[in-house]
Amino acid sequence: MMLRCSVLLTLLAALCQAQSPPKEKVAGPKPDIPVLYQSIVITASPVQPSLERRNEEVFRQTLFSRDDQLFHLLAAGIDAGQHEGGGKSIEVRRFGFNLDHGGVNGGLKVLVDNVQQNQGTQGHGQGYLGSLKSLSPELVQEVSIVNGPFSAEYGDFSGLGVVHIRLRESLPDVWTARIQGGSFNAQRGFLAFSPELQDAESFIAYEGSRTDGPFLKPLGYRRDNVTGNYTRRLSERRSVGLKWNGGRNDFYSSGQLPLDLVNAGRLDRFASLDPGDGGRVRAGTAGLYYRADTAGGGVWKLDGFLSRSLFDLYSNFTFFLNDPVNGDGIQQHDSRLQEGANLQYTQPHSWAGASGLFTAGGNFHANQINVGMYPRINRTPLGITLRAHASVTNGAGYVQEVFSLLNNRLQVGGGLRYDLFSFDLDDRADPDGSMVRRQGNIQPKANIAFTPSRSVPATLYFNYGRGISSLDARGIVEAPRGDLLATTDFYQLGTSHQFGRYAFTTDLFWIDRSNELVYIPDDGSLEFAGPSRAYGFEAKASIGITRRLALEGGITKVLNSYYRGTNPREYIERAPHFAANGAITVAGWHGWSGSLRLRAINHYRLDPLDPTIRAAGHTVVDFSASRRIRRGVEFNIAIDNLTDRAYFETQNYLESRLQNALPTERIHGTPGYPISVMVGLTFRFRGKQ
Repeated sequence: MMLRCSVLLTLLAALCQAQSPPKEKVAGPKPDIPVLYQSIVITASPVQPSLERRNEEVFRQTLFSRDDQLFHLLAAGIDAGQHEGGGKSIEVRRFGFNLDHGGVNGGLKVLVDNVQQNQGTQGHGQGYLGSLKSLSPELVQEVSIVNGPFSAEYGDFSGLGVVHIRLRESLPDVWTARIQGGSFNAQRGFLAFSPELQDAESFIAYEGSRTDGPFLKPLGYRRDNVTGNYTRRLSERRSVGLKWNGGRNDFYSSGQLPLDLVNAGRLDRFASLDPGDGGRVRAGTAGLYYRADTAGGGVWKLDGFLSRSLFDLYSNFTFFLNDPVNGDGIQQHDSRLQEGANLQYTQPHSWAGASGLFTAGGNFHANQINVGMYPRINRTPLGITLRAHASVTNGAGYVQEVFSLLNNRLQVGGGLRYDLFSFDLDDRADPDGSMVRRQGNIQPKANIAFTPSRSVPATLYFNYGRGISSLDARGIVEAPRGDLLATTDFYQLGTSHQFGRYAFTTDLFWIDRSNELVYIPDDGSLEFAGPSRAYGFEAKASIGITRRLALEGGITKVLNSYYRGTNPREYIERAPHFAANGAITVAGWHGWSGSLRLRAINHYRLDPLDPTIRAAGHTVVDFSASRRIRRGVEFNIAIDNLTDRAYFETQNYLESRLQNALPTERIHGTPGYPISVMVGLTFRFRGKQ
């Protein structure tokens, strides 16, 4: 069945491009030269295996009730699931690796307007992506997905790719409002004011969201975000912008339940075993952006940001395994101040008959963090397990050059990046654990694209990149002489083809990781899993059937994923080897627009040696539609899990014990939401010229 689904999915297309005009057939590839926008984000050509785009229509037409739903629309082989029922950051899986919350096993780097969202040395996990809770989907302009560490612009956590989200600088209408409500007491509102200004673009927006979820212990999910932008054009060639964002998020969690008890009927699928599980987040970020175009076509971009966040997560993974009286509940605390700056210069040029683009830049990112771990009952701390102050600084510089030869039939590029990290740990619970360490690493990049003939719409690609992922500062204590940085060597060989409204790409990938240095925040240990390897293939297709009907789909198949040098061989666990997505989209049909989307993963192993310990896969179908009622008023509807599939978003194998029971090694899971209906109205007033 899964194989038949994978064949069908390769024929699906254009969730993201459905409302764009059909692309013209091109004889050869476009040069791999970035397109320059008025904002800080630089985005490259999407017609190649290493890059994908999602435009604003994907997010504008969908009714969201939780922050994790944004990842369901990215596709690109990214499988993401809730870890504790709706509030905590998602668990990310890609290319046969489990990235936990985004920062281990290579990492998936996520940025919003050039501000890194992955939080290193985080109270709950390295590279934690919880700051995405303050992102309002209606404000997304475009998302660029780099399918590997192929760009010198990006450093830490980019080993398995980059997701760069670019927000709007203004909205098309002066006033935009959305109200929505639906299943499980879900309510959400969005209000934005974007005035027409001379020589400036601006908006200010508020988003509020509430839901209890399907759980027996109500989720109590509450999110409030305020986002703004003001961009001033100083002249035809210069502009400066100020962006700000603040948010709060409170929630309770179901936790991960023992599935043997769920299957035996002793626990409801939406039950909870610890009444204190949940969390609260407070965060604010302000950024200043400057851009200047030179007379020779060059572009200077400079930005800086300041961010402050408070994070408390209350979890219980093993219930009463370690403390039969009080239970194993823990509070994980993270209080953080961040500063960052980015400088980039791009210059198109020609040399010996070839055109090219030179890029150079630098990044600086500093974190001052107060992290702690405390045993608890409900939400009352009982003592101190860990308390430390950490200062983590990352400075980097990079250069990259792309040449276009043979009348744009051949593109050759290369880049080099160097990152230097400084880790300063002041352990307040154990002074012997305090230390200072520094380490740097060079990351080469290379790419080639060749079109053999202009009469045949086929382009061959080879991409290589080395990415890095940093170790949690607390892990230095466990391995004082070990490496602080793990590397990911990513090789990709692919093709792209375009025949009028039909386009598809294929690629083979090979990934070598230097060492799986994985910090386990839930018990304070560091796991040395050794070097690893994964390889497989991808296929993605899009079909513009008519101007109003389009299909899109893709599959990622990992053929093998294992630890090198093990005998007997140990396999990488906790990540599917098959991920698929598909969509059929209708735009402007008798006033209706909408999409039917599918996402699927196969079952996957949860133990490196025993293949019988496996997590179940799932296939989930979501539906969304909108219709214009009258000028400035739009009706929206979204139905998640349309077929009411009973599934678990994440599953893990570990030992746990219920009160007055024996310890048991078992699979634990977080239930996916059942069928959920959301309806809303969107109002737009005073459209701009």
